[in-house]
Amino acid sequence: MWKVNEIFHSLQGEGYNTGTASVFIRLSGCNLRCDFCDTRHEPGTMMSLPEIVERVMRYPMAPLVVLTGGEPSLWIDDDFVAGLKQLTGKRIAIETNGTHPLPHGIDWVTLSPKAGIGDSGDVPVVVNRCDELKVVYVGQDLAQYNNISATYRYLQPCWVSDEAQCRLNTQLTVQAVLDHPEWRLSLQTHRILDIK
Repeated sequence: MWKVNEIFHSLQGEGYNTGTASVFIRLSGCNLRCDFCDTRHEPGTMMSLPEIVERVMRYPMAPLVVLTGGEPSLWIDDDFVAGLKQLTGKRIAIETNGTHPLPHGIDWVTLSPKAGIGDSGDVPVVVNRCDELKVVYVGQDLAQYNNISATYRYLQPCWVSDEAQCRLNTQLTVQAVLDHPEWRLSLQTHRILDIK
């Protein structure tokens, strides 16, 4: 059984897969307490794998399942990923803070480390390879991410409720990408489109 906060169908709003129709499985709970976190992930309902699969298959045309949270790697294992892939026939992606090892069989890893920008305490990032590295940017030194092997590197402005601060964060991030062209800009397009 897994504690699931929500399962919903939408477009991936960030990073490489932006615009891809996806089914999101948001698992409850996280091992970090970032002050900028925009997700209420703590509540949830205990669900079995067949129940999760039934909900995912309400959207048969969506090619991608995104495991998110909170921090999904705290709860899933090899059997969960294998079962989800086999029973849905979909590609499996994960959005992780990288502080916990990942199970095998995941098709796309989005690593979004929070060290240096949130309350990560003494929780080190242990994932050092990913398909995309997506950093919420608040002006931190980008050299700290040099040891992470990533096919794509994205900087994303830190979203806050204050509109003026959001604009400043975006300007800061755009300048960082101009100064460090090995990174690309990732915007939260779901916010711009006002979709989930």
